Amino acid sequence: MRSVSIATDKRYSEAEGRRRRNMVYITEDMVRRRAEHNEGEIFSLEEVSLHQQNIERIEHLEKWCRELKILYLQNNLIPRIENVGRLKMLEYLNLALNNIEAIENLEGCESLKKLDLTVNFVGRLSSVASLKHNLHLRELFLVGNPCAAFQGYRHYVVASLPQLQSLDGQEVSRSERIRAEQGLEEVRRSVRRQEEAYARRRAQEKEEARRGGAAGAEQSRAPRGRSAGWEESEEERQDREFWEKPCAFSPESRLEAHRHLEAKQKTTTLEGEPTPKTPRTLITAEGRALNLNQPKLDFCLSEDEEANSIKLDLAVYRHMDTSLLEVDVQPTYVRVTVKGKIFQLVLPAEVRPDSCSVRRSGTTGHLLLTMPRVCDWSRVAGGGPRPPLRGGPDQHRSAGGRRGGPPGGEGAPAADRPLKGSPPP
Repeated sequence: MRSVSIATDKRYSEAEGRRRRNMVYITEDMVRRRAEHNEGEIFSLEEVSLHQQNIERIEHLEKWCRELKILYLQNNLIPRIENVGRLKMLEYLNLALNNIEAIENLEGCESLKKLDLTVNFVGRLSSVASLKHNLHLRELFLVGNPCAAFQGYRHYVVASLPQLQSLDGQEVSRSERIRAEQGLEEVRRSVRRQEEAYARRRAQEKEEARRGGAAGAEQSRAPRGRSAGWEESEEERQDREFWEKPCAFSPESRLEAHRHLEAKQKTTTLEGEPTPKTPRTLITAEGRALNLNQPKLDFCLSEDEEANSIKLDLAVYRHMDTSLLEVDVQPTYVRVTVKGKIFQLVLPAEVRPDSCSVRRSGTTGHLLLTMPRVCDWSRVAGGGPRPPLRGGPDQHRSAGGRRGGPPGGEGAPAADRPLKGSPPP
């Protein structure tokens, strides 16, 4: 029996170790990102919002932000109030929707006026007595806590905190305070009995959570099937069983739900990562340039016999900024980078890159490249004007190749693309 207990404790310790490694801490970068309105300075910060960050411990703020007046920490996983005693100027502390079980360590917050502990797990109602030292405290919210269901709860709090003006959003009247002080001793005995009963229930909940945590750690290490389809259905079944399993609303169940969602999100992120794209081949090992039309733009390649040049009309998007375009003209091909996507076209004749010109239409946005040829084809036997070469997504798709390249296929070598009237080798 003892060996079983030791094994359970070991598994629980392993699960607790993993939990601590995955804890979210308050970092300087986290605070500084929320101090943009204060020019990034955190030492003079008066208000900071750290809600919904899955924070599990309060730390560093009393050293970094001594002048804080308003601190929002709602909807986290904070189990106790700590490390705020040096915030002498703090006036409003919001710790709603956390895992706090006792009111403590607030004696040093001399300026505290409002404390919000809505929907926590405060079961020690007697811990409100620690707020007697906060002389400026005027508003307190404890609605949604186990102690709020105690018989005599409101009378006990009102009698324990004479400086309080509002409890759970309801004003404390003078007559209510007098009645609460008159029956304080009887209410105190009743509250003590209810606290003891609640403490026993909490001890039982913690033991059940401990056994469940050890079982969950063992189940997470259990072998799974080899089939990818089986693994997917098994994960879906486990996820459904987790959410359908009845459990008490406790700090442990909140942490367990958070860990489950965190693990599921990690799995989804890993599975959803895009497969890195294979880099496109622009120049073959033999040195031949390939045709490529990644931006899927229409184009027209024509020849001007009078000017002895080749012209390329590229249908760039009309409203695209010119700074997103890069043009590279080589003797045998032209390359245009459009917002990171490459358009490359092999030229029918060798051109002079140093004499090329590039213009952009202010009406249509088209890019017009004029590239003078090295030799005059009009003097070559069999030379003469040839019909313009046109291309684009629609024409290319009908030609049977991939979308976005000239006729002959995206990535097709220049030698494989038929061009009438090509110059002799």
